[in-house]
Amino acid sequence: MTPTSSPTVTLRPITDVDREFLFALYASTRDQELAQVPWDDATKHAFLSQQFEAQHHAYTTNYPGATLDVVEVDGRAAGRLYVHRRADVIGVIDIAFLPDCRGQGIGTALLRDVLAEASEAGVPAELYVERFNPAQALYRRLGFRVVDEGDVYLRMRATTEAADVS
Repeated sequence: MTPTSSPTVTLRPITDVDREFLFALYASTRDQELAQVPWDDATKHAFLSQQFEAQHHAYTTNYPGATLDVVEVDGRAAGRLYVHRRADVIGVIDIAFLPDCRGQGIGTALLRDVLAEASEAGVPAELYVERFNPAQALYRRLGFRVVDEGDVYLRMRATTEAADVS
């Protein structure tokens, strides 16, 4: 996707019609990882399908009341933003974009909106990121700092004082 002008970015709640898109999006986030395994396409697809279903179930079960949105860019489904708002923290459950929509500032703008919302509410914003995920650089630029290190994931938090929402 190569925009000629500023794209129009909108959020809308996911529906059952979005399952195919959400699966393709999820699969695109695992491409590099699965390129390293010697599985055939059918095995990779079965694995991705099982993992997607488990993740979707975990998100919908463990985060009641969360907003699960498809990110549309110029009317086209381009990503997802899942946010769980609690009294003490606004948690970004997941943010992901199709490969051709990455690196264009869309995620930065959406995260700044989340940070502004957290600042207005007087609570921190928080997210988890895999240790090897290059998006860590973006999160750090926006004021997120590592507050807990797990084996696979880092928990990052941006407080009202640390967040760069400009």
